[in-house]
Amino acid sequence: MSIANRSKLLEEIPLSVLDLASIVEGGTAHDSFKNTANLAIHAEKLGFNRYWLAEHHNMPGIGSSATSVLIGHVAQVTESMRVGSGGIMLPNHAPLVIAEQFGTLESLYPNRIDLGLGRAPGTDQRTAFALRKGQGSDGQDFPEQLEELTNYFSPEESDPKVRAIPGEGLSIPIWLLGSSGFSARLAAEKGLPFAFASHFSPENTIPALELYYNNFQPSDVLAEPYSMVVANVIAADTEKEAQRLATSMQIQFLNIIRNTPNLLQAPVDDMDEIWSDYEKSVLEKQFGSAMVGTPSIIQEKLQDFQNKTGASEIMINSQIFDHEARLRSFEIVSEVSIKK
Repeated sequence: MSIANRSKLLEEIPLSVLDLASIVEGGTAHDSFKNTANLAIHAEKLGFNRYWLAEHHNMPGIGSSATSVLIGHVAQVTESMRVGSGGIMLPNHAPLVIAEQFGTLESLYPNRIDLGLGRAPGTDQRTAFALRKGQGSDGQDFPEQLEELTNYFSPEESDPKVRAIPGEGLSIPIWLLGSSGFSARLAAEKGLPFAFASHFSPENTIPALELYYNNFQPSDVLAEPYSMVVANVIAADTEKEAQRLATSMQIQFLNIIRNTPNLLQAPVDDMDEIWSDYEKSVLEKQFGSAMVGTPSIIQEKLQDFQNKTGASEIMINSQIFDHEARLRSFEIVSEVSIKK
């Protein structure tokens, strides 16, 4: 099925939340985790489908490094919304450890846990080496790691001498995550759902999705492709306020480009006082697909995004400094997109 034939009305598809547990300037990780719990409760009431947390390391402004722990934190304060990883960077871990962690989560919160997997380190090379010390994995053996992990959940395939307990015999949805074609092709071959990181790799979005759709092989998990695409969305009641709120995200990525990662900064009135013309052009190319604006603008852009990607589900990433403004942003998204 072509992308054009996958177009749907926005209210016909689920919307979900991606959270990096941002640590803001003047705040602490403790504050971040309180805000994460509060946003999750809020998102569940608004009708969002799932709430995922992303694994990153050695980044002062991102608190979700112990991803499995935070998933439990969110699942504890919510009731029915699915909670999971967007994602666990599998080469950073022994597959058995992830099988046990997610087996524990699924046992605590049955039928609510998602296991999204990526093959990037989620950090710089030096930190990746520290994380993967002794494992020797550079992500190239990701398909083999995926098979090992999957086997731990399957009693028929697992090694009887090495078992994931809890984990064995549990049905935990596995997603593959990507920002290029590698995981798209693997997800298609395995018949697994696929989540694409369009929020930081917009230029690769359509090629990767076409690769997934065109090569999909039906499996016991899925009869047809299921794609979720992540988008940066900053919504506010006025255009001026939305553009101002978005500067925190722009500064965050500017610091990454400059190799000076920092806490999530307060918004500013004029980015031209901060970035150079070259830096502005780089950011506009990479994050020009961000949806920033008033309710009507957000509705139009989200619908256009679904039409262009054929996404079965859209996941919203909103890096906003002020917690109340972030809550309001998700309210606006739900008001214009989620069928009540």
